[in-house]
Amino acid sequence: MSIVAIGSIPLIMTLGNSMLIPILPSMKSALKLTALQVSLTITVFSVSAAIFIPVLGYLSDRFSRKIIIIPSLILYGIGGLLAGFAASTFANPYVWILVGRILQGIGASGTAPIAMALAGDLFKGGEQSRVLGVVEASNGFGKVISPILGSIFATITWYAPFYAFPVFCVLSILLTWLFIKEKRNKQAPPPFGKYVLGIKHVFKQDGRWLLATYLAGATCLFTLFGILFYLSDVLEKQYNIDGVKKGLILAIPLLVMCATSYITGSKIGKNLELMKKLIVIGFSCMTLSYGLLVFFEKLVPFLFILALSSLGTGLVLPCINTLITGSVGKELRGFVTSLYSSVRFLGVAVGPPIFTRLIEWSRTGMFLSIAALTLIVGMLALIMIHVKGKNGEPKNDTPVRYNYV
Repeated sequence: MSIVAIGSIPLIMTLGNSMLIPILPSMKSALKLTALQVSLTITVFSVSAAIFIPVLGYLSDRFSRKIIIIPSLILYGIGGLLAGFAASTFANPYVWILVGRILQGIGASGTAPIAMALAGDLFKGGEQSRVLGVVEASNGFGKVISPILGSIFATITWYAPFYAFPVFCVLSILLTWLFIKEKRNKQAPPPFGKYVLGIKHVFKQDGRWLLATYLAGATCLFTLFGILFYLSDVLEKQYNIDGVKKGLILAIPLLVMCATSYITGSKIGKNLELMKKLIVIGFSCMTLSYGLLVFFEKLVPFLFILALSSLGTGLVLPCINTLITGSVGKELRGFVTSLYSSVRFLGVAVGPPIFTRLIEWSRTGMFLSIAALTLIVGMLALIMIHVKGKNGEPKNDTPVRYNYV
């Protein structure tokens, strides 16, 4: 049950953005917003999360993971209530919805990033990789079901998904409280000065490959949420598809990513060479997919080609999670994994606004630009991540170290 509890935490975080994707066109119409304004409901959530993630990561290193996770889930639920109450009560609710989304973003900063560190604390070796695969699969599963849930709730009213957030938070709080048993740390946490020196040492030694993996994670989330934002708009405007059917269609590429993430996490173990190969293959799939989408406008072939990019994302993310979580010891793991999650959130934050501008510019230009980006990031991963050890495996269960050029 501890694995289920850990898996529930990123699931809740994922709902924060993905469950709103199907309702954005309805929100735009109901509140008479521009495309940029409605995309800010995604952006402010992600930016506030990105800002606070390193802070809460440090606090989780200094105190405990559960002490950070449970209050964060409570704040997340309160933000949802505020946004829903504003939408259902106020004449001009937009600003208050953004305030609620900011509170949710701050709450989200203490959920999935800390869950990654918690998995690293509680599990070792191949079991750790498997649990991290579950974490990423839970993240992906949340993305799969959240458009469907958002569409179902929206049949009541467009702002109903906001009221659903506190319910899901309560379930995750109960699971975390009852089933996650942290090991007591007999050593006192290091003074802040030593903690900072430890972080500096990590980035001085491993900074180049960490930069490559952080960029890879941000790129995956940037392209994922950007293309979902684009697809949600196209389904309504071009195909007149909305409601639950729209949610099911949005879930198709996410289901591919979820299944691939779970399988990848369960198979990679601690094979560092395999992880690097899968990251490069994943970005190759993404580049090929976005390049081919230029030539496909009909819905069925479009979704089929788009699924190739989702497969690539599912190959990349579990490998990056394992590489980063294994790069440092427990005393610094919360900050390093949280900084990675912060960068991922920034990718989510800039996705919808940038895709809005790209769509206005050129459909062909949009897909070719994204294909070029994934190609460059894949090449950086190939060049900058070098591993050592017999057969690409670490020699023992001590924190894994990597060579870089």
